[in-house]
Amino acid sequence: MSGTLSEAFLLADPMTLLMAIVLMLLAASGVWWSMAAGTTVAPRASMCLAVANALLAGGLGVDALGGQAPGLLRDGGGDLLAIGAFAVLRAGVPAIVGEPLAWRSALAVWLASAVLLVAVPLEGDMRWHVRAVHTALGALVAMSCVDAWRQLRRHVRPALSALLITPLFAVFVLLAARLLESFWQPAQTVDVRQLNEFNVIWLWMTLLVSLVLNATMACLIVMRLVLSIHRLTRRDPLTDVYNRRALSEAIAAEHLQLQRGRPYALVMIDMDRFKQLNDTLGHAAGDAALCRLVEALKPCVRDVDRLGRLGGEEFCTLLPLTDLVGALLVAERMRANLEESAFEWQGHPWQLTASFGIAEARPEDASADAVLGRADRAMYKAKAQGRNVVQADD
Repeated sequence: MSGTLSEAFLLADPMTLLMAIVLMLLAASGVWWSMAAGTTVAPRASMCLAVANALLAGGLGVDALGGQAPGLLRDGGGDLLAIGAFAVLRAGVPAIVGEPLAWRSALAVWLASAVLLVAVPLEGDMRWHVRAVHTALGALVAMSCVDAWRQLRRHVRPALSALLITPLFAVFVLLAARLLESFWQPAQTVDVRQLNEFNVIWLWMTLLVSLVLNATMACLIVMRLVLSIHRLTRRDPLTDVYNRRALSEAIAAEHLQLQRGRPYALVMIDMDRFKQLNDTLGHAAGDAALCRLVEALKPCVRDVDRLGRLGGEEFCTLLPLTDLVGALLVAERMRANLEESAFEWQGHPWQLTASFGIAEARPEDASADAVLGRADRAMYKAKAQGRNVVQADD
């Protein structure tokens, strides 16, 4: 039975497989068009994937028609459509995670390919034409793989990043195999419609990888939606720093490491005369002032630190692996940055300052709340000293 299935697999008609791939790509294009038009999640990426599937379907369709294709398409147009498909895919990969389209490099490869294909004759030995096409396709897919890997590593673990780019890498392998086939079997025809074992296996793999690739891209967009929702649950909607819940969790996790000799410090921050600013310039000005405060503080915050908003005009910074002296230096830089920052609302300048309270975690602290309490008391002492002051816990 297995021998019969294997024989049927290898004797499948390449034309039938080509048309199956074209129909699958057109169906995928329609789905991506619908997603681009009907959802707000990664619409640019969805549109790029719709165009890429449609262009690739067009390119393979021209291959299937062969000499019956219209003149412009018959003379290398189908190959340019296929290269254009992968150029659009390469441009759209960064958009899946919300980055700008990488259209410059994609366009450069497509234009270089167009010039090269014009220079390579379409008559006689077609292997150099195939090599030029698949080199361009491979380069675009390789760039897509690298870009996807870099972008994904910023959001998920390396192992998951590698798993998610596997379909793109599989496409690269298929293109490389087609390129190498023109070298290791130079006497064999390069026409994908020719019935031979290599073409049949290659077309079956192309069909499978195309399905998996589209499914993976859909998973990436869904993952982006999940990550966006997760981010919204942990971020302050106004200032985009950690919200109270997320910051409390980070401080609690850091406190668990205290008994293992890992110190940390907290910096409590309260904007001075915030109620007066709201009463004088309005609540919209108050919101803008809070955002300006965060902009002034962020240059002083390391990647391992956590800046969060506790509520109103009160913020807190978690400083892992930092003692009291180090926290004082950080807080003083924050204070100076904020004091030197310019803030103006509808033509009315306003001096922004804040009071800072510092506390270092101690081994005898039963919980993170004890450290927060000391930092809070130090901040109120800074207020009592005239504001725009950094005060350490006694």
